[in-house]
Amino acid sequence: MATEESASMMDDYETLISTTDVELLKRAWRNEKAAPEILQFESSLVQRIKEQIELAEQNVEISEANNIDPLTVSLYQMDLDRTQFLLRSYLRVRLQKIEKYLFYVLKTDEYLNRLSKQEQMFARRCTDDLGSHLDETVLAKLPDNYQSILKQSITSEEDDMAWKSQRWSATYLPLYVTSS
Repeated sequence: MATEESASMMDDYETLISTTDVELLKRAWRNEKAAPEILQFESSLVQRIKEQIELAEQNVEISEANNIDPLTVSLYQMDLDRTQFLLRSYLRVRLQKIEKYLFYVLKTDEYLNRLSKQEQMFARRCTDDLGSHLDETVLAKLPDNYQSILKQSITSEEDDMAWKSQRWSATYLPLYVTSS
Protein backbone atom coordinates (compact mmCIF):
# COMPACT_ATOMS: atom_id res chain seq x y z
CA MET A 1 0.00 0.00 0.00
CA ALA A 2 2.79 2.42 0.94
CA THR A 3 4.72 1.55 -2.20
CA GLU A 4 1.61 2.17 -4.35
CA GLU A 5 1.16 5.61 -2.77
CA SER A 6 4.86 6.31 -3.26
CA ALA A 7 4.70 5.24 -6.90
CA SER A 8 1.56 7.34 -7.44
CA MET A 9 3.23 10.38 -5.88
CA MET A 10 6.30 9.81 -8.05
CA ASP A 11 4.12 9.57 -11.17
CA ASP A 12 2.34 12.81 -10.23
CA TYR A 13 5.69 14.53 -9.64
CA GLU A 14 7.09 13.30 -12.98
CA THR A 15 3.91 14.45 -14.75
CA LEU A 16 4.20 17.89 -13.16
CA ILE A 17 7.87 18.21 -14.11
CA SER A 18 7.35 17.01 -17.69
CA THR A 19 4.30 19.22 -18.17
CA THR A 20 6.24 22.22 -16.96
CA ASP A 21 9.23 21.49 -19.19
CA VAL A 22 7.03 20.76 -22.20
CA GLU A 23 5.23 24.05 -21.67
CA LEU A 24 8.59 25.82 -21.38
CA LEU A 25 9.75 24.14 -24.58
CA LYS A 26 6.54 25.17 -26.31
CA ARG A 27 7.11 28.76 -25.21
CA ALA A 28 10.76 28.68 -26.36
CA TRP A 29 9.67 27.23 -29.72
CA ARG A 30 7.01 29.92 -30.22
CA ASN A 31 9.44 32.67 -29.23
CA GLU A 32 12.11 31.34 -31.58
CA LYS A 33 9.64 31.10 -34.45
CA ALA A 34 8.31 34.61 -33.89
CA ALA A 35 11.61 36.38 -33.22
CA PRO A 36 13.36 37.93 -36.21
CA GLU A 37 16.78 37.17 -34.68
CA ILE A 38 18.20 34.03 -33.15
CA LEU A 39 17.54 33.83 -29.42
CA GLN A 40 19.67 32.38 -26.63
CA PHE A 41 19.84 28.58 -26.81
CA GLU A 42 17.89 26.93 -23.96
CA SER A 43 20.56 24.33 -23.13
CA SER A 44 19.31 23.19 -19.72
CA LEU A 45 15.73 22.92 -20.96
CA VAL A 46 16.77 20.93 -24.05
CA GLN A 47 18.87 18.60 -21.91
CA ARG A 48 15.99 18.00 -19.48
CA ILE A 49 13.58 17.38 -22.36
CA LYS A 50 15.98 14.85 -23.92
CA GLU A 51 16.19 12.99 -20.59
CA GLN A 52 12.40 13.03 -20.27
CA ILE A 53 12.03 11.68 -23.81
CA GLU A 54 14.37 8.79 -22.98
CA LEU A 55 12.40 8.08 -19.79
CA ALA A 56 9.09 8.22 -21.65
CA GLU A 57 10.40 5.84 -24.34
CA GLN A 58 11.41 3.38 -21.62
CA ASN A 59 8.00 3.72 -19.96
CA VAL A 60 6.21 3.03 -23.25
CA GLU A 61 8.35 -0.07 -23.85
CA ILE A 62 7.73 -1.32 -20.30
CA SER A 63 4.00 -0.66 -20.60
CA GLU A 64 3.83 -2.58 -23.89
CA ALA A 65 5.80 -5.47 -22.37
CA ASN A 66 3.50 -5.60 -19.31
CA ASN A 67 0.36 -5.71 -21.44
CA ILE A 68 -0.97 -2.42 -20.13
CA ASP A 69 -4.18 -1.15 -21.76
CA PRO A 70 -3.35 -0.34 -25.41
CA LEU A 71 -5.26 2.94 -25.22
CA THR A 72 -3.12 4.08 -22.30
CA VAL A 73 0.06 3.08 -24.09
CA SER A 74 -1.03 4.93 -27.23
CA LEU A 75 -1.73 8.06 -25.16
CA TYR A 76 1.76 7.85 -23.66
CA GLN A 77 3.18 7.36 -27.16
CA MET A 78 1.20 10.33 -28.48
CA ASP A 79 2.51 12.57 -25.70
CA LEU A 80 6.04 11.34 -26.42
CA ASP A 81 5.61 12.06 -30.14
CA ARG A 82 4.32 15.56 -29.37
CA THR A 83 7.32 16.33 -27.19
CA GLN A 84 9.73 14.98 -29.82
CA PHE A 85 8.02 17.11 -32.47
CA LEU A 86 8.39 20.25 -30.35
CA LEU A 87 12.07 19.59 -29.68
CA ARG A 88 12.84 18.83 -33.33
CA SER A 89 10.91 21.85 -34.51
CA TYR A 90 12.66 24.13 -32.01
CA LEU A 91 16.06 22.92 -33.19
CA ARG A 92 15.02 23.07 -36.86
CA VAL A 93 13.90 26.71 -36.57
CA ARG A 94 17.23 27.61 -35.00
CA LEU A 95 19.18 25.84 -37.77
CA GLN A 96 17.14 27.62 -40.43
CA LYS A 97 18.00 30.99 -38.89
CA ILE A 98 21.67 30.03 -38.66
CA GLU A 99 21.70 29.02 -42.33
CA LYS A 100 19.88 32.17 -43.41
CA TYR A 101 22.18 34.57 -41.53
CA LEU A 102 25.27 32.35 -41.54
CA PHE A 103 28.03 34.88 -42.16
CA TYR A 104 26.44 37.56 -40.02
CA VAL A 105 26.00 35.21 -37.04
CA LEU A 106 29.60 34.01 -37.23
CA LYS A 107 30.89 37.58 -37.59
CA THR A 108 28.95 38.97 -34.61
CA ASP A 109 30.01 37.78 -31.15
CA GLU A 110 26.64 38.68 -29.64
CA TYR A 111 24.81 36.26 -31.93
CA LEU A 112 27.55 33.65 -31.93
CA ASN A 113 27.36 33.44 -28.12
CA ARG A 114 23.63 32.67 -28.36
CA LEU A 115 24.36 29.40 -30.14
CA SER A 116 25.07 26.06 -28.53
CA LYS A 117 28.45 24.43 -29.13
CA GLN A 118 26.89 22.06 -31.68
CA GLU A 119 25.21 24.96 -33.48
CA GLN A 120 28.51 26.85 -33.60
CA MET A 121 30.20 23.79 -35.11
CA PHE A 122 27.33 23.48 -37.61
CA ALA A 123 27.69 27.14 -38.62
CA ARG A 124 31.44 26.82 -39.10
CA ARG A 125 31.06 23.61 -41.13
CA CYS A 126 28.40 25.25 -43.29
CA THR A 127 30.69 28.22 -43.90
CA ASP A 128 33.59 25.95 -44.82
CA ASP A 129 31.44 23.79 -47.10
CA LEU A 130 29.82 26.78 -48.77
CA GLY A 131 33.19 28.47 -49.20
CA SER A 132 34.83 25.45 -50.79
CA HIS A 133 31.80 24.84 -53.01
CA LEU A 134 31.74 28.45 -54.23
CA ASP A 135 35.52 28.44 -54.72
CA GLU A 136 35.35 25.32 -56.88
CA THR A 137 32.32 26.29 -58.92
CA VAL A 138 32.23 30.07 -59.26
CA LEU A 139 34.85 32.16 -57.51
CA ALA A 140 37.86 30.50 -59.14
CA LYS A 141 36.51 31.54 -62.53
CA LEU A 142 36.13 35.21 -61.57
CA PRO A 143 38.84 37.88 -61.67
CA ASP A 144 41.00 38.14 -58.54
CA ASN A 145 39.21 41.26 -57.31
CA TYR A 146 35.91 39.35 -57.06
CA GLN A 147 36.95 36.07 -55.45
CA SER A 148 35.65 36.78 -51.94
CA ILE A 149 32.60 35.17 -50.38
CA LEU A 150 32.07 38.11 -48.03
CA LYS A 151 32.87 41.15 -50.21
CA GLN A 152 31.51 42.20 -53.58
CA SER A 153 35.01 43.21 -54.62
CA ILE A 154 38.41 43.55 -53.03
CA THR A 155 37.87 47.31 -52.81
CA SER A 156 34.85 46.93 -50.52
CA GLU A 157 35.47 48.29 -47.04
CA GLU A 158 33.18 45.89 -45.19
CA ASP A 159 31.65 42.46 -45.62
CA ASP A 160 28.75 43.50 -47.81
CA MET A 161 27.78 40.02 -48.97
CA ALA A 162 26.84 38.76 -45.50
CA TRP A 163 23.08 38.86 -45.69
CA LYS A 164 21.16 40.02 -42.67
CA SER A 165 17.64 41.20 -42.23
CA GLN A 166 17.06 44.87 -41.67
CA ARG A 167 18.34 45.23 -38.12
CA TRP A 168 16.85 41.79 -37.44
CA SER A 169 13.65 43.54 -36.50
CA ALA A 170 10.05 42.65 -37.00
CA THR A 171 7.89 44.54 -39.45
CA TYR A 172 4.52 45.75 -38.29
CA LEU A 173 1.79 46.60 -40.73
CA PRO A 174 -1.29 48.58 -39.76
CA LEU A 175 -4.54 46.71 -40.04
CA TYR A 176 -7.54 48.62 -41.27
CA VAL A 177 -10.91 47.04 -40.68
CA THR A 178 -13.87 48.29 -42.61
CA SER A 179 -17.34 47.60 -41.45
CA SER A 180 -19.82 46.42 -44.01
